[in-house]
Amino acid sequence: MDERSDEAGCTLCDLPVDGGGITDGENDFCCAGCRDVYDVLGAVETVDVDDVRQRRAQTQPEREVPPDHESTFLEVDGMYCASCEAFIESAAMETDGVSAASSSYVTETVRIDHDPEVVSLEELAEEISRLGYSAYARDDTFSRRQADNWEMGRVAVGVLMGMMVMLQYVVFIYPIYFGGLFYDERTTEFFEATLASDLATPFYLMIAALTTIVLAVTGKPILQGAYVGITTRSPNMDLLVAIAAVSAYLYSTLSIAVGGEHIYYDVTVAIIVIVTVGGYYESTLKREATERLSDLTTVQVDDARRVLEDRDGSGHEDVPVGELEAGDRVLVRAGERVPIDGDVVDGEAAIDEAVVTGESLPVTKSVGEEVVGGSLVADGAITVSVGEDATSTIDRITELVWDLQSSSHGIQKLADKLATIFVPLVLVLALVVTAAYLAVGAGVAAALLVGLTVLIVSCPCALGLATPLAVAAGIRDALERSIVVFDDSVFERIRDADTVVFDKTGTLTTGDMTVVDVDLEDDLLEQAAILERRSAHPVGRAIAARAPVADGGTTPATSVGDDDPDRDEPDDSSGETDDRIGSFESHRNGVSGVVDGDEIVVGHPDLFRTRGWEVPEAIADRIDDCRDTGRVPVAAGRDGTADGLVVVGDDLREGWGETLTTISESGADVVVLTGDDARSTVRLRDHRAVDRVFAGVPPEGKAETVERLSRTGRTVMIGDGTNDAPALAAADLGIALGGGTAMAADAADVALVDDNLSSVETVFELARSTDRRVKGNIGWAFCYNGIAIPLAVTGLLNPLFAAIAMGLSSLLVVTNSSRPLLEE
Repeated sequence: MDERSDEAGCTLCDLPVDGGGITDGENDFCCAGCRDVYDVLGAVETVDVDDVRQRRAQTQPEREVPPDHESTFLEVDGMYCASCEAFIESAAMETDGVSAASSSYVTETVRIDHDPEVVSLEELAEEISRLGYSAYARDDTFSRRQADNWEMGRVAVGVLMGMMVMLQYVVFIYPIYFGGLFYDERTTEFFEATLASDLATPFYLMIAALTTIVLAVTGKPILQGAYVGITTRSPNMDLLVAIAAVSAYLYSTLSIAVGGEHIYYDVTVAIIVIVTVGGYYESTLKREATERLSDLTTVQVDDARRVLEDRDGSGHEDVPVGELEAGDRVLVRAGERVPIDGDVVDGEAAIDEAVVTGESLPVTKSVGEEVVGGSLVADGAITVSVGEDATSTIDRITELVWDLQSSSHGIQKLADKLATIFVPLVLVLALVVTAAYLAVGAGVAAALLVGLTVLIVSCPCALGLATPLAVAAGIRDALERSIVVFDDSVFERIRDADTVVFDKTGTLTTGDMTVVDVDLEDDLLEQAAILERRSAHPVGRAIAARAPVADGGTTPATSVGDDDPDRDEPDDSSGETDDRIGSFESHRNGVSGVVDGDEIVVGHPDLFRTRGWEVPEAIADRIDDCRDTGRVPVAAGRDGTADGLVVVGDDLREGWGETLTTISESGADVVVLTGDDARSTVRLRDHRAVDRVFAGVPPEGKAETVERLSRTGRTVMIGDGTNDAPALAAADLGIALGGGTAMAADAADVALVDDNLSSVETVFELARSTDRRVKGNIGWAFCYNGIAIPLAVTGLLNPLFAAIAMGLSSLLVVTNSSRPLLEE
């Protein structure tokens, strides 16, 4: 057991307890959900709680930003591995005015704490860009487009200049090597005489100039990656490619300088262009995947309506959220999101906190009660007094997501792992072979040529294409199935899941309030709906969308989650509504009024009792039964008596049971993790595929729960809301439903655009198939090296034939990667 902390913090998630939490005698918890998680996972022998906290302290150290410093996030193009992270962080820390720097190649982002008076955002971006990367503010769309254009330009330069180089080889140089196969003796002699004449030098210099452009422009990212690998002493794939390309370039340049006859610039061009085009193909598919999610909902609030203090409270001004200070009052109307945490000082409203807490039912907030930033005002209007820290719950969740993502770098690409061993071996082998040939009396040129052949034949073009092309195939096949893959390491990080964790609200359920049962006469249901259409409360809108109208149809259905700020206005689409309403009154727990001359009340039983109306015992019992299942029972009556009820709930998605059953049958444990009340999870608890249910868990608690589950095996988290984002980032693999929030998608590795739960199974199939394809490609690449390297060592290959063999191996990998991963 953990020792109780001196500070009032939850034992599981560290949220403040402040004397209002729950204790088991030894530990304090912020809520029952965290206590339940701790009771189950804290007792698992394979999970050492102290070790978990120590690990989190190491990967997520307590970060203290100096008062005069601010945090800046920069997007950095060109980050490919953990070595880049260390390189960028060390360079940033050497900049004046910077107190801390943390980078993540998974998100291609660096966070820098700095004094804006000493170093600006633009200067920070310039410092990092000097390292060979492209850094800019995350919201700088111009720089994003510019970086994309540069990437496309580098590829175009490589292809065009490479074609010009290869044309010279095909027309003038290859005939000399292959003259006996394609030309008669006189033609071959002509080419040899031409290249031996004074025309040869300018001809060679032209090819050298074109190759230099290809190497310097197109090959810049590869050379940059190689430099980082050397600087951080972490050999990577870029270093392997760069060694072969640069070696062929230097040998050819030296050959021209000493009047040699053999130049191998074609090898340099082929290596650079093949690897660059393969990488560009992968990044293009990833960019297309990101664009598929451009319609995701964003919950962060940029502006707030601040009430002016020098007026009677009716005046207000729109200001950026960052300018709000403790004590400021903010007006929030129906359909708007609360910009910042605070207390209600005026008004009353139904608040939908699902995006933050995961709780599917709106909560009525009145004067003196706390509201959280990012929650939605569903009905009414409130004035909020900004809290002491002037922070938003959304901001804190954003910070938590970053910490989790940046502390979990994922697994380095398999090819990069092999490179740490392969690079030194190849270099040592080339040196030993060159020395051996010199020792047995071979000339310097001959010995260097054999060493060069070893380097070229060992060039991992096929190895360099193995991972990106297989990943590209996975991204391509996923897109065809409306599945977006954000992080290419997904296909390396996940094999077989041990635990699959599902959020409830918006993931297993639809996220919209709908009528699931009606025990009410049609005419009374119609009258109740007419009143509810005057309300913007999600429960009322669900009833209004379900009820029949005079012509036998139904009232126009409207989305309960719609953020239309005018949705509290009456909907007159029926053509009769206003004429039939004699009066209308909205209450905290329902609505009342006169419809068609009848006095109608719709709402909580307490509303009936306060008005002196009768609630029959049979109806009261049914209401209690509905609450036990997590539904929302709404009583309706007229002329002094409750006559029946309408049951409203967040219904489960179609096919949810089959999806859970399939995953369970695959051998994974199925866990449901939700911020909802335990009563709403009864159907899930009773399902045979569900192993455990944790209810009432806050976002921080969700992340800690997933981390503890991850200690017992690979864990996959599936969610849709902002409250799920920390857990999605903490999991070995995060899957977000595309209809959820942008923050959930940003935190996840995969998004299901069509919100189809059955696509979860497809994600695992694609991951396993892609992993097999990567390993198959690497296997082919090493088979080639296993045959070609011994031939090069024995001198049976020259650089030209080595380059041809390299091209054939690359072609084999490309062909293998082009095949569909899954059978239709």
